[in-house]
Amino acid sequence: MQVRVLMSALLVLSLAAPAVAQDWTEFANAEDGFKLNFPGEPTVETTTWTSEYDYELPARVYRAERGPERYSMTVVDYRVLEEMGIARAKGCPPGAEPCTGQVGGVIGAGYWKNDVRGAMMYATFQLLQRDADLTHLMWNWNDLVEGHLVQLQNRADQSRTFASIHMHDNRLYVAEGTVPEGHPAPGLFQQSMGFVNSNGGGIRYQGMLYSNAYHGLGEYDPPNYRRAPQRGCEPNCDDRLGPTGRDPAAAPR
Repeated sequence: MQVRVLMSALLVLSLAAPAVAQDWTEFANAEDGFKLNFPGEPTVETTTWTSEYDYELPARVYRAERGPERYSMTVVDYRVLEEMGIARAKGCPPGAEPCTGQVGGVIGAGYWKNDVRGAMMYATFQLLQRDADLTHLMWNWNDLVEGHLVQLQNRADQSRTFASIHMHDNRLYVAEGTVPEGHPAPGLFQQSMGFVNSNGGGIRYQGMLYSNAYHGLGEYDPPNYRRAPQRGCEPNCDDRLGPTGRDPAAAPR
């Protein structure tokens, strides 16, 4: 009887092991412009994100689990917002400035520019509405792209959520790692976040922070970046060209 119980327990453990001991791999998505370490291949869900100014924006959520740990990346496309703001402003009653905003101005038609500028703050605010205690909040950058770091302790089960929030190329990125009480912090997940160009090559800006409020909205040219070669480019890998097609070491124009 004891032998049967022991064998049953070993069988359960052997079946459960692959779910817990999944290998961490770097996942890169050129279409959504990011790279991130996940425990296995993430699933992808197409959804929408309601912005602070009530625009319904296209979004995708990438999810993966490692035993009781949960990981996700939400990518929201704010690049469509200008067109949506212009369309909203055209339908506003005459003189309704809270609806129209400023066509061609700092606010933007339908307040679209304000919506883009405040996207990181709004995403942070949404996290703070959860049934959780805020344990840390700080400004940070990743690959010299500015962002927010948020740490929460969920009241229901005392699990911890670590979130990184960034805005790059008018897209919002919200990476979340949630681990049970007593588990190590999801540092590998959080620290692996980065950005890629349309060819899948990793981006790291050089000498200057990227701020979407200025560079994404075209107030200033983006800083030069050093690009990691995309996979499969050998033997003609070029990691020196920045977004303007110039060598980052060249003198500014």
